[in-house]
Amino acid sequence: MTDLETVSAADFGRGLRGLGVNLLLRDLRGMARFLQECFGLTIHRLSDDFALAKHGEVLVQLHSDGTFAAHPLTNLLPENPPRGAGVQLYLFGLDPDACCARAEPAGGMVIEPPADKPHGLREATILAPEGYAFSPAVALT
Repeated sequence: MTDLETVSAADFGRGLRGLGVNLLLRDLRGMARFLQECFGLTIHRLSDDFALAKHGEVLVQLHSDGTFAAHPLTNLLPENPPRGAGVQLYLFGLDPDACCARAEPAGGMVIEPPADKPHGLREATILAPEGYAFSPAVALT
């Protein structure tokens, strides 16, 4: 994909491939700050309504609730947090111990401390301020 800071919305949309992740947020800037401080994700095009969070080649689109006013998902959003129940977003290649150490100061909550799992990963689960669950994970050696 071209420069994420200057690409037009239409060109960006036409360039998307594979699986897309979009998070609807009450506090978009807060979530962007959390993703950057806790996980080291790169944030692009940050505004009150939209941002892109990048981890390797993966882009996560962050949208404020207001940008989805005409979308059918808006009627399904819970009045009270947490959001994202049942969705676990893995961030492969990130040290879960280091991310957990940064989670609380960044506004998150460790709900599963780092552990070696039988499927070959050391992972943890951190609940973001808006209720989405992120799991930093590295391969066991």
